[in-house]
Amino acid sequence: MVYGQMFPQSHGRYMNVNVGGFKQRLDHTVLQRFPHTRLGRLLCCSSTESILELCDDFTSAETEYYFDRNPQFFCYVLNFYLTGRMHLVEGLCVVSYFQEIEYWGIKEGQLDSCCNNKFLELLEKVEEKQWDQRSDEDPLQSGASSFEDLSTLDDGSALFQGSWCADTRRQVWVRLENPGFSASAKVMAIASLSVVLFSIVAMCVHSMPEFHQLDQDEKDVENPALTFFEYFCIFFFSVEFVLRLAVAPSAKSFMCSPLNLIDLLAIVPFYVTAVCDWTSKQENPELENVGKVVQILRLMRVFRIFKLARHSAGLRSLGATLRHSSRDVGQLVLFLSVGISMFSALIFFAENESKESELETIPIGWWWATISMTTVGYGDTFPVTVAGKLIATVCILCGLLIVALPITNIFNKFSKFYQRQKLLDQKRNNQ
Repeated sequence: MVYGQMFPQSHGRYMNVNVGGFKQRLDHTVLQRFPHTRLGRLLCCSSTESILELCDDFTSAETEYYFDRNPQFFCYVLNFYLTGRMHLVEGLCVVSYFQEIEYWGIKEGQLDSCCNNKFLELLEKVEEKQWDQRSDEDPLQSGASSFEDLSTLDDGSALFQGSWCADTRRQVWVRLENPGFSASAKVMAIASLSVVLFSIVAMCVHSMPEFHQLDQDEKDVENPALTFFEYFCIFFFSVEFVLRLAVAPSAKSFMCSPLNLIDLLAIVPFYVTAVCDWTSKQENPELENVGKVVQILRLMRVFRIFKLARHSAGLRSLGATLRHSSRDVGQLVLFLSVGISMFSALIFFAENESKESELETIPIGWWWATISMTTVGYGDTFPVTVAGKLIATVCILCGLLIVALPITNIFNKFSKFYQRQKLLDQKRNNQ
């Protein structure tokens, strides 16, 4: 069926379009449904110059607009004007497809749901392939474009312009966020990291019975030395957090940062516990339980160690590798899940009749299959029958193969990320 036959030709005005030799007569009312597209914008042109800005040639006698584009793709464009949804073109390169819809003024969001996921997957593959090619040719040039998140944090100088005490806040912010900026910044970073490490050590020591003390009623009380050190750490963390929030170029962006949220969660439980202890003048089991819960949240301070990623090219490369290898990691988890489920059921049916075996249930078989397929092998549970040992042998061999399959791709990505990050760091040091 010809598209022109679908439009009523007894009403309204029409536009004659010639796309690479493919001629079509379009009703203005159809084009007016999408005024931001190229054909819809042609309806608003009042001069020949404005028309030629949107098409390659124009014949006023026949009122025909000529476009030097792919005529096969234009059939999909016509279908878009009729249905309001765009579809992928089979056999057309995803980059060419993106250029075509951009030329005709069709937005990516107008792609139909049946083709949207496939389009995003193809576009992601092309971007990864192009980045790999650029990395092989010039790692430094490739690192300066699409993966800026691997670079060290910018001082955000432009965001301070026009704000109060811009110069002072910028100087303090840079020293708190970039240890390599100056000697004073390095001192601040070392002091912050030292308090974090000592705080972790104090929490570990606090859990040891040798450092517990008892009062006259034989009840556990806090060790005075550990309590003082804990107060000092909380005071240091609080001052550091408030100072960084005060000098941050954007308070909203600061509070949305995962690392800053972890810092906040490391501080708030202490004050919540202090308020609970102050309000509970008499023993109250409910408040005591609340205090225990919020005390557990104080362990979130351990995650502050991830601030090392701001100063380590290796940790930044590792994080970027895991983020851009999500598909490989997902496949690894899927393969392991299938293998663990299968071998846990097999080992159960092979061992459940043996009185000496500890593999009495399938959930225990899950634990055994997990430590076997991941080559950990604690030895706490093991098969005793001949059939069980054969299944265990196959389970271990399958685990080795499954784990080894995606490792090569992940390692190659990590090598490229790390090499490029080192070059970026060298470039900044030379500036």
